[in-house]
Amino acid sequence: MKRWIDSCTRVAVLAVLLAGCTPAARPLAGAPTAAVLPPTTLPSTPTVLRFNWTYKDETFEANGDGAVRVIGPDRARLDFFLRNGMAGGYAILIGDTLTVPGIDLVKRLLPPVPLLWASLGRLAVPATRDTVARTDGDTLRADLGVLRGQDASAADGRAWRLAFAGTRLARVERVEDGKVIEWLSRTRGANNSLVLVEYVHERGKRRLSIAVTDSSTVEGFDDAIWRRQ
Repeated sequence: MKRWIDSCTRVAVLAVLLAGCTPAARPLAGAPTAAVLPPTTLPSTPTVLRFNWTYKDETFEANGDGAVRVIGPDRARLDFFLRNGMAGGYAILIGDTLTVPGIDLVKRLLPPVPLLWASLGRLAVPATRDTVARTDGDTLRADLGVLRGQDASAADGRAWRLAFAGTRLARVERVEDGKVIEWLSRTRGANNSLVLVEYVHERGKRRLSIAVTDSSTVEGFDDAIWRRQ
Protein backbone atom coordinates (compact mmCIF):
# COMPACT_ATOMS: atom_id res chain seq x y z
CA MET A 1 0.00 0.00 0.00
CA LYS A 2 2.81 2.43 0.90
CA ARG A 3 4.49 1.77 -2.46
CA TRP A 4 1.20 2.52 -4.27
CA ILE A 5 0.75 5.76 -2.30
CA ASP A 6 4.34 6.83 -3.04
CA SER A 7 3.76 6.16 -6.74
CA CYS A 8 0.56 8.21 -6.76
CA THR A 9 2.34 11.02 -4.92
CA ARG A 10 5.09 11.12 -7.56
CA VAL A 11 2.49 11.26 -10.34
CA ALA A 12 0.65 14.09 -8.59
CA VAL A 13 3.88 16.04 -8.05
CA LEU A 14 4.84 15.57 -11.70
CA ALA A 15 1.42 16.82 -12.82
CA VAL A 16 1.81 19.93 -10.65
CA LEU A 17 5.30 20.60 -12.03
CA LEU A 18 4.11 20.23 -15.63
CA ALA A 19 1.15 22.53 -15.02
CA GLY A 20 3.48 25.07 -13.42
CA CYS A 21 5.63 25.14 -16.58
CA THR A 22 2.63 25.92 -18.77
CA PRO A 23 1.40 29.54 -18.97
CA ALA A 24 -2.19 30.34 -18.10
CA ALA A 25 -4.45 31.70 -20.82
CA ARG A 26 -5.34 35.29 -19.99
CA PRO A 27 -8.90 36.61 -20.32
CA LEU A 28 -9.68 37.49 -23.93
CA ALA A 29 -8.72 41.12 -24.60
CA GLY A 30 -10.68 43.70 -26.59
CA ALA A 31 -14.24 44.87 -27.03
CA PRO A 32 -17.00 42.27 -27.51
CA THR A 33 -18.04 41.80 -31.14
CA ALA A 34 -20.25 39.56 -33.23
CA ALA A 35 -17.81 39.75 -36.15
CA VAL A 36 -17.57 36.73 -38.45
CA LEU A 37 -14.12 35.14 -38.70
CA PRO A 38 -12.34 36.09 -41.95
CA PRO A 39 -12.02 33.38 -44.64
CA THR A 40 -8.68 31.57 -44.69
CA THR A 41 -8.69 29.68 -47.97
CA LEU A 42 -5.41 28.75 -49.62
CA PRO A 43 -4.56 30.27 -53.02
CA SER A 44 -5.63 28.19 -56.01
CA THR A 45 -2.37 29.13 -57.76
CA PRO A 46 0.47 26.68 -57.04
CA THR A 47 2.89 28.45 -54.70
CA VAL A 48 6.36 27.62 -53.42
CA LEU A 49 7.75 29.08 -50.19
CA ARG A 50 11.44 28.65 -49.41
CA PHE A 51 12.70 29.03 -45.87
CA ASN A 52 15.41 28.57 -43.27
CA TRP A 53 14.49 26.71 -40.10
CA THR A 54 15.81 26.11 -36.59
CA TYR A 55 14.52 23.62 -34.04
CA LYS A 56 15.30 23.08 -30.36
CA ASP A 57 14.00 20.94 -27.53
CA GLU A 58 15.49 19.73 -24.26
CA THR A 59 17.68 17.07 -25.90
CA PHE A 60 18.09 18.04 -29.56
CA GLU A 61 18.94 20.99 -31.79
CA ALA A 62 19.00 21.24 -35.58
CA ASN A 63 18.75 23.76 -38.41
CA GLY A 64 18.67 23.89 -42.17
CA ASP A 65 16.57 25.04 -45.09
CA GLY A 66 13.52 23.77 -46.91
CA ALA A 67 10.53 24.47 -49.10
CA VAL A 68 6.77 24.07 -48.96
CA ARG A 69 4.64 23.59 -52.04
CA VAL A 70 1.01 24.50 -51.50
CA ILE A 71 -2.18 24.66 -53.53
CA GLY A 72 -5.78 25.19 -52.51
CA PRO A 73 -8.02 24.03 -51.23
CA ASP A 74 -6.02 21.75 -48.92
CA ARG A 75 -2.74 20.36 -50.25
CA ALA A 76 0.80 21.03 -49.05
CA ARG A 77 4.15 19.29 -49.20
CA LEU A 78 6.94 20.31 -46.85
CA ASP A 79 10.59 19.41 -47.44
CA PHE A 80 13.24 19.89 -44.73
CA PHE A 81 17.00 19.65 -45.29
CA LEU A 82 19.62 19.63 -42.58
CA ARG A 83 22.43 22.17 -42.74
CA ASN A 84 25.62 21.22 -44.66
CA GLY A 85 23.85 18.92 -47.11
CA MET A 86 23.03 16.23 -44.59
CA ALA A 87 19.91 14.04 -44.67
CA GLY A 88 16.44 15.53 -44.80
CA GLY A 89 12.84 14.47 -44.95
CA TYR A 90 9.40 15.51 -46.09
CA ALA A 91 5.74 15.51 -45.14
CA ILE A 92 2.57 15.49 -47.23
CA LEU A 93 -0.54 17.22 -45.86
CA ILE A 94 -3.84 16.64 -47.64
CA GLY A 95 -6.95 17.73 -45.76
CA ASP A 96 -6.72 16.32 -42.24
CA THR A 97 -4.22 13.60 -43.22
CA LEU A 98 -0.53 14.10 -42.53
CA THR A 99 1.93 11.56 -43.99
CA VAL A 100 5.56 11.67 -42.85
CA PRO A 101 7.61 8.89 -44.52
CA GLY A 102 11.26 8.18 -43.84
CA ILE A 103 13.37 9.51 -40.98
CA ASP A 104 11.88 10.63 -37.68
CA LEU A 105 13.40 14.11 -37.90
CA VAL A 106 10.42 15.69 -39.64
CA LYS A 107 7.95 14.01 -37.27
CA ARG A 108 9.85 15.60 -34.42
CA LEU A 109 9.80 19.05 -36.00
CA LEU A 110 6.18 19.42 -37.03
CA PRO A 111 3.22 20.67 -35.00
CA PRO A 112 -0.12 18.81 -35.12
CA VAL A 113 -2.30 19.19 -38.22
CA PRO A 114 -4.44 22.18 -37.09
CA LEU A 115 -1.34 24.22 -36.25
CA LEU A 116 0.50 23.02 -39.34
CA TRP A 117 -2.33 24.38 -41.48
CA ALA A 118 -2.27 27.57 -39.42
CA SER A 119 1.40 28.02 -40.40
CA LEU A 120 0.14 28.40 -43.99
CA GLY A 121 -2.65 30.76 -43.02
CA ARG A 122 -5.48 28.22 -43.20
CA LEU A 123 -7.80 27.78 -40.21
CA ALA A 124 -8.53 24.06 -39.78
CA VAL A 125 -9.26 23.51 -36.08
CA PRO A 126 -11.92 20.93 -35.13
CA ALA A 127 -15.53 22.10 -35.04
CA THR A 128 -16.57 23.54 -31.68
CA ARG A 129 -19.84 24.54 -30.05
CA ASP A 130 -19.16 28.09 -28.86
CA THR A 131 -17.35 31.16 -30.16
CA VAL A 132 -16.51 34.35 -28.28
CA ALA A 133 -14.90 37.22 -30.24
CA ARG A 134 -13.39 40.59 -29.34
CA THR A 135 -11.72 43.37 -31.35
CA ASP A 136 -8.80 45.61 -30.47
CA GLY A 137 -8.03 48.05 -33.29
CA ASP A 138 -7.49 45.95 -36.42
CA THR A 139 -6.94 42.78 -34.34
CA LEU A 140 -9.77 40.27 -34.05
CA ARG A 141 -9.43 37.65 -31.33
CA ALA A 142 -11.71 34.66 -30.89
CA ASP A 143 -11.98 31.70 -28.54
CA LEU A 144 -13.56 28.47 -29.76
CA GLY A 145 -14.63 25.56 -27.58
CA VAL A 146 -17.25 24.57 -25.00
CA LEU A 147 -17.09 27.96 -23.33
CA ARG A 148 -20.32 28.08 -21.30
CA GLY A 149 -20.57 31.85 -21.63
CA GLN A 150 -16.91 32.45 -20.79
CA ASP A 151 -13.67 32.44 -22.77
CA ALA A 152 -10.79 29.97 -23.14
CA SER A 153 -9.12 31.14 -19.94
CA ALA A 154 -11.97 29.63 -17.91
CA ALA A 155 -13.14 26.85 -20.22
CA ASP A 156 -13.17 23.20 -19.23
CA GLY A 157 -11.19 20.90 -21.51
CA ARG A 158 -9.81 21.96 -24.87
CA ALA A 159 -10.31 25.35 -26.49
CA TRP A 160 -8.68 27.24 -29.34
CA ARG A 161 -7.66 30.90 -29.27
CA LEU A 162 -7.28 32.71 -32.59
CA ALA A 163 -5.91 36.12 -33.53
CA PHE A 164 -6.37 37.83 -36.90
CA ALA A 165 -4.37 40.87 -37.98
CA GLY A 166 -6.88 42.48 -40.31
CA THR A 167 -8.05 39.53 -42.39
CA ARG A 168 -4.86 37.48 -41.94
CA LEU A 169 -4.55 34.62 -39.46
CA ALA A 170 -1.75 35.67 -37.11
CA ARG A 171 -1.81 33.27 -34.16
CA VAL A 172 -3.46 30.05 -32.99
CA GLU A 173 -3.20 28.67 -29.44
CA ARG A 174 -4.33 25.30 -28.11
CA VAL A 175 -5.64 25.75 -24.58
CA GLU A 176 -6.32 22.89 -22.16
CA ASP A 177 -8.14 23.61 -18.88
CA GLY A 178 -7.09 27.25 -19.00
CA LYS A 179 -3.42 26.54 -19.86
CA VAL A 180 -1.72 27.42 -23.17
CA ILE A 181 -0.19 24.08 -24.19
CA GLU A 182 1.12 25.07 -27.62
CA TRP A 183 0.87 27.96 -30.06
CA LEU A 184 1.82 29.09 -33.53
CA SER A 185 2.35 32.65 -34.74
CA ARG A 186 2.76 34.18 -38.19
CA THR A 187 4.60 37.51 -38.66
CA ARG A 188 4.33 39.53 -41.85
CA GLY A 189 6.79 42.09 -43.23
CA ALA A 190 6.42 45.65 -44.48
CA ASN A 191 5.06 44.48 -47.85
CA ASN A 192 2.56 42.18 -46.09
CA SER A 193 4.45 39.05 -47.11
CA LEU A 194 4.96 36.23 -44.60
CA VAL A 195 8.44 36.46 -43.06
CA LEU A 196 8.44 34.36 -39.87
CA VAL A 197 6.52 31.40 -38.46
CA GLU A 198 7.10 30.27 -34.88
CA TYR A 199 5.75 27.12 -33.22
CA VAL A 200 6.17 26.49 -29.49
CA HIS A 201 5.01 23.55 -27.42
CA GLU A 202 5.14 25.04 -23.92
CA ARG A 203 4.76 21.79 -22.00
CA GLY A 204 7.15 19.85 -24.24
CA LYS A 205 9.66 22.72 -24.40
CA ARG A 206 9.86 22.46 -28.18
CA ARG A 207 10.42 25.38 -30.55
CA LEU A 208 10.46 25.53 -34.35
CA SER A 209 11.23 28.81 -36.13
CA ILE A 210 10.82 29.21 -39.88
CA ALA A 211 12.14 32.31 -41.67
CA VAL A 212 10.65 32.64 -45.17
CA THR A 213 13.28 33.66 -47.70
CA ASP A 214 11.32 33.54 -50.96
CA SER A 215 7.80 33.08 -52.30
CA SER A 216 6.90 32.37 -55.91
CA THR A 217 4.05 31.01 -58.00
CA VAL A 218 4.53 28.24 -60.56
CA GLU A 219 2.49 26.75 -63.40
CA GLY A 220 1.78 23.53 -61.55
CA PHE A 221 3.14 20.57 -59.57
CA ASP A 222 3.96 17.06 -60.70
CA ASP A 223 1.38 14.65 -59.24
CA ALA A 224 4.26 12.51 -57.97
CA ILE A 225 4.99 14.93 -55.13
CA TRP A 226 1.71 13.96 -53.45
CA ARG A 227 2.53 10.23 -53.44
CA ARG A 228 4.29 8.50 -50.58
CA GLN A 229 7.54 7.10 -51.89
